Amino acid sequence: MIATVSTLAVAITLIVAIPKMPRWDRVKKSFFNGEVLGETFPKLLDAFVLDIKIFLWSVPIILFIAMLVAVTRNSRSPALFPLRILAVVYVDVMRGVPVLLWIYLIGFGVPGLGLERPWNSPLLWGTVALVLTYATYVSEVFRAGIESVHESQRAAARSLGLSNAQTMRHVVLPQAVRRVIPPLMNDMVSLQKDVALVSLIGPIEILRQAGIDKSKFASFTPYVGAAIIFLAITIPMTRTTDWLLERERRRTSGTRVS
Repeated sequence: MIATVSTLAVAITLIVAIPKMPRWDRVKKSFFNGEVLGETFPKLLDAFVLDIKIFLWSVPIILFIAMLVAVTRNSRSPALFPLRILAVVYVDVMRGVPVLLWIYLIGFGVPGLGLERPWNSPLLWGTVALVLTYATYVSEVFRAGIESVHESQRAAARSLGLSNAQTMRHVVLPQAVRRVIPPLMNDMVSLQKDVALVSLIGPIEILRQAGIDKSKFASFTPYVGAAIIFLAITIPMTRTTDWLLERERRRTSGTRVS
């Protein structure tokens, strides 16, 4: 009851106080223009299809590269030491530079080499920059999951005659992947939002379309429309992540999950 009352009090205060601000009418016209929203929203939805496509073809590649890097960094074979060093350098360099800067460097730099179509597309190389960057973050999630598997699991696998590769494939990875699904979903939510950064080097996706409509109607309402569309995707993903975290917590604590 206390939580309900306090929430209602805050909501009523905001509803009453905000319209009394000195320049609320200007803000409402610039950001919450219903006519502009109605006219631009269909175009924003059409442009959002490109965001979905980039997201869908990026995720499998990110997961593959991330798993490869994580397994390489956790390898205990002396022969793979050069690859481990290369994986560490790759992660440190890609994570040490903002995603936006990598999109500019790769998205403009590679097409500047004079490649033939379609290999000179900023959309292609902007997506590559996004994939290479996010693969490093996801690889750290996988690596944390691998390292969370107790050493006794490896020892038991060795006692059964499994090789290091077989132990990693059949014993360690299945447990590690199951444990990192919730934090992995958080990275996917971030990726869905950061896909819009690719628009800064040319492709017309939802953020670029909102910018075009903003200039056309002299209103920031298209950006609000774009935010609504992103929220319609990211909020369900976030709630799914919370559900997975709670499910994993109950599973590991021995509480029955209904």
